[in-house]
Amino acid sequence: MDAQYIEYDETRCFSSTVNRLLAKDENIKPFINQFPDLKSFKDIISERKFNGNRTELVNVLTSQYQNITASDLVYQHIESLKAENTFTITTGHQLNIFTGPLYFIFKIVSAINLAKDLKIAFPDQNFVPVYWMATEDHDFEEINHTYLAGKKIEWKNNKAGATGRLATKTIIQALNDYKGVLGISENAKKLSEIVSKAYADDKTLAEATCYLANELFGEYGLVIIDADDKTLKSQFAEIMAQDIIQRNSFKNIEESSKKLSEIDIHAQVNPREINFFYLTDDLRERIVFEDGKYQVLNTAISFSEAELKKEIKENPERFSPNVVMRPLYQEVILPNLAYIGGGGELAYWLQLKSNFDFYKVDFPLLILRNSAMIADEKSVAKLHKLTLAFADVFKATEILKKEYVDAHSEHTLNLKVEWQELQSIFENLKTRAAKIDPTLKPSTEAVEARLKKAIDSLEKKLMRAEKRNFSEAMDDIEKLKSQLFPGGGLQERKENFGLFYVKYVEDFIPELIKHFNPLDFKFTILFD
Repeated sequence: MDAQYIEYDETRCFSSTVNRLLAKDENIKPFINQFPDLKSFKDIISERKFNGNRTELVNVLTSQYQNITASDLVYQHIESLKAENTFTITTGHQLNIFTGPLYFIFKIVSAINLAKDLKIAFPDQNFVPVYWMATEDHDFEEINHTYLAGKKIEWKNNKAGATGRLATKTIIQALNDYKGVLGISENAKKLSEIVSKAYADDKTLAEATCYLANELFGEYGLVIIDADDKTLKSQFAEIMAQDIIQRNSFKNIEESSKKLSEIDIHAQVNPREINFFYLTDDLRERIVFEDGKYQVLNTAISFSEAELKKEIKENPERFSPNVVMRPLYQEVILPNLAYIGGGGELAYWLQLKSNFDFYKVDFPLLILRNSAMIADEKSVAKLHKLTLAFADVFKATEILKKEYVDAHSEHTLNLKVEWQELQSIFENLKTRAAKIDPTLKPSTEAVEARLKKAIDSLEKKLMRAEKRNFSEAMDDIEKLKSQLFPGGGLQERKENFGLFYVKYVEDFIPELIKHFNPLDFKFTILFD
């Protein structure tokens, strides 16, 4: 595969917040650690004060990998976490079935490549790419489907609670649907075998996702962590108790959100007074303070303050951080330097730094994950046929059509010159009418306005007629946009990796590894 790179703002697909981060807007500096580059990493490496328990982290990871056949590099990375000169580069994502949209893959490749680049820049340190599985998330509707060649593959299940604890025994129909779209080629059979093993043997969704991610990325040393763990949460217990009782995160994040709004960055997430859930195998419900008690919503479970402290101390695994506290938990238990996320994720991380400062936990560098579009040979052929550049395809379909017709039509479809001539005539008419009767000027202007509307309508009719004359090109533009922007959005936000993997097999992920440059911050277009 070859690659081209364009600026993010050229795509018109990313928020103003993302573009401001990439432009190193000074107004954003109070809400981040530093803008990311190699110098920033040098600074943060020297300043990082990790107070977590490295031995416990390694023990937990070793236990979680007991039933996984991982590469020697993965085990080396896990063992290296005991050393003070080892740091993590982390990305996280929900447990979307079959990995969900393409950007799941892109996130992990970004983490792997950044860890490799940092090792080259700082050879005396070790850098471990980490995928943090969001196993405690309970929004099943967000993760129970994926799209393959535009077809929605859906897992129907009515179980509640943390998605990571769900058994995969009811996913068979979705699995068969997924494999059916992959096809029957030898390459399709290879991927079908991987996903079948991932979801077989009545695994939990966390185990299945871990297996699949390890199969795809294990050779690159990716370490996968499930933080739904009593030992790890014990390290976070003191902060959990303090925050639930004192509501510190609510106050800190609310204040940051107000300050961000003053620079036209609006809150992506809204903190609650208590930002923790109570978690059991089939339950993840919010904790609220009502009538002097800490109540678990929709249950009969409640605690006094003393009982709450006791429960957190004895059973920390039952307390699950929500979206605004999960990042803090991550940084408490990992010797982390950077978090790699999408634009929406990084926008809500901007709300969090004050809370990190309050709890004296180091805030990581925020890295925008690599984004990419993959164009097959048919799409590339259409581009050449239409004499379009890759950057052009980010324009709206109707704009592309109009530009094509304007460039290829033998006729002048723009009536601007004609309208200027008519305007000149109407200026004379208005002058003459005003001399006869000043009250006739508005009537003349009204006639002019109606004529302008008629001219505009005629111009549109001329364009529609000429588009019909170029119907083949118009169809090609629509097909090209549909292929590269499924559902009208970026390919990476909807389409699953499956058919790309089937096409390129062993070369797919290596090609991403080859072409993604995490600190260059350019949109990548990959093509045959």
